[in-house]
Amino acid sequence: MTIANWSGQWPGLVGLLNLNGSLTKMGVKYSSIWSIDFTDDFFRNGIREWIKTGKITHDASHVRDLDAAKIPAAEAELGQALARQLKSEKAIFGIFDEGCMGMYNAIIDDELLNPTGIYKERLSQSALLAGMNQVTDAEAQAVRSWLDDRGMTFVTGKDEATELTDAQIHAQCKMYIAAVRIAHEFSCAAVGIQYQLGLRDMTSASDLVEGLLNNVDRPPVYHIESGEELFAGKALPHFNEVDEGAGVDALVTNRIWTAMGFDPATTLHDVRWGEHYKGNGVDDYVWVFLISGAAPPSHFIGGYAGASSERQTPMYFRLGGGTLKGISRPGEIVWSRVYVMGGALHVDMGRAHVVELPREETERRWQLSSPPWPIMHAVLHGVTRDQMMARHKANHVNVVYTPTADDADKALAAKAAMFDEMGIQVHLCGDVKL
Repeated sequence: MTIANWSGQWPGLVGLLNLNGSLTKMGVKYSSIWSIDFTDDFFRNGIREWIKTGKITHDASHVRDLDAAKIPAAEAELGQALARQLKSEKAIFGIFDEGCMGMYNAIIDDELLNPTGIYKERLSQSALLAGMNQVTDAEAQAVRSWLDDRGMTFVTGKDEATELTDAQIHAQCKMYIAAVRIAHEFSCAAVGIQYQLGLRDMTSASDLVEGLLNNVDRPPVYHIESGEELFAGKALPHFNEVDEGAGVDALVTNRIWTAMGFDPATTLHDVRWGEHYKGNGVDDYVWVFLISGAAPPSHFIGGYAGASSERQTPMYFRLGGGTLKGISRPGEIVWSRVYVMGGALHVDMGRAHVVELPREETERRWQLSSPPWPIMHAVLHGVTRDQMMARHKANHVNVVYTPTADDADKALAAKAAMFDEMGIQVHLCGDVKL
């Protein structure tokens, strides 16, 4: 049995969901429960059931399998065509070291991944360091100047041990350029960089880099020899912590959203915590979705001008490095998660919207979780707190915006069709118009 306290202060809920996703992939039977103080009826009744029967039963009535015949014709045609194109032309993931922080659930074995049309180029974080050494100071400064000109705020100081410094940011700008160049060299459609481990003892954190890669509007990077701009006018999807389930999702999102003319900028978030909130026009259970810095600025209120970079926690990042922090703007989103269960690929999909909370409430939630990280206030459609926790098979959830609710419903349908045609089993969660 896996148990976690319902708190955002430390990522116990994230650890619980990662463990549950890993056990699911392994085929290990488990029960799971969570509580604020372990005195409520939900927790006590769950424990009683487990003692008597060896399992805890949760409500999963919000989940139904996709009936592909019900996908509207236009969205079905688009999703199927893009899936067939992917299987025919293939796509490559650039994997900068696999298996992050015990995230077994984040590794998709090749025999499951390859039939979808996606293959891995197993790279090393040492290659990223080597690539950084090929970037000139002038090139790195051009990236920093581009961000400064867009109005992004860097919260800097002088103490390398505890504060974000210009030297740390300079290293991150070199890493950004190196990552784009390596992705071009190996024809990568998306990349994943390890988090905390490996690079943390050699250079600044990768989080600022990750958020920039996920944005369509980002500092230009040029080929070291030809001078050609690489991936011009495009996002280079990055899956944080080398979470390959999130990588598959990000690639599919990029293809569908681009084809529909929507901003394809996407990210994963930690399913960190949540509370009910009433006020400011909101009366809902509002989740705190939080990630270490991979969120794209187009997701933020104010874009780059509303973004800041703060030093990552010294406990984990001795050599520093900044985040790409912001408050996610109100709007309609599609959420999803690709995972391994029963020796096959599955995806859960649903709808949600992002709300804007008063600044003091946002700050309170930040202080109860991770203040330097970007935050999203998400309201899931037709999925309760306990249903989400009982069903979700990962510590991460992918999110992407659409211009309107109707657009979100259509994009979800097309995305479901593409997943289905790729051979991934689709499950619809909550209120989904399909």
